[in-house]
Amino acid sequence: MIRVFLADDHPVVREGLKTILSKSNDIVLAGEADNGIDVLKKARQEKWDVLVLDLSLPGRSGLNVLKEIRTFSPKLPILILSVHSEEQYALRVLKAGASGYLTKECVPEKLAQAIRKIHGGERYVSEAMGAHFSFLLEGGKPQKEPHELLSDREFEVFMMIAEGKSTSEIAESIHVSAKTVSSHRANILDKMKLSSVVDIALYAVKAGLIKH
Repeated sequence: MIRVFLADDHPVVREGLKTILSKSNDIVLAGEADNGIDVLKKARQEKWDVLVLDLSLPGRSGLNVLKEIRTFSPKLPILILSVHSEEQYALRVLKAGASGYLTKECVPEKLAQAIRKIHGGERYVSEAMGAHFSFLLEGGKPQKEPHELLSDREFEVFMMIAEGKSTSEIAESIHVSAKTVSSHRANILDKMKLSSVVDIALYAVKAGLIKH
């Protein structure tokens, strides 16, 4: 049996995931958490075969949790779930150590398949993303888009700015000071050669990173 731990802050989503997994005779629920801090605590205390991790968690973001788990459990297969498209985050989380990336809209059809695949030691992404990732692993160096120059934390702040969140909301979400958020914003504008938060929002829409 594949023992799976679920981490998502929405009870309805977790129930949906459990319902999907209950239909598989080779997968069993090993536990669940609704915030990043609890995931890290339990990851140090318990043993699972696969961690299904939501990218947007309160307490600590999924990306942050992923990176920390990799410091003490480098071989644990971790499947990232997200409402964001692969173009936004997949390559970033795979480089950070994730075993796979699945958008939530694909969960009903692909969740069990993705879990089995990463449990077997393979990566899980869509075919299109897989081809792109293989190209990079083989040494390909495609022209980077401006947002790809950002660090993981800067990209996280970039996305929240693009979604219209205020400095205080961002600071609370990622547990830093408003001053630190302002510093990240300045770095983002400088790296991307943009002039204002309006430019950030317009860029995100044009690049397909967020919907209108």
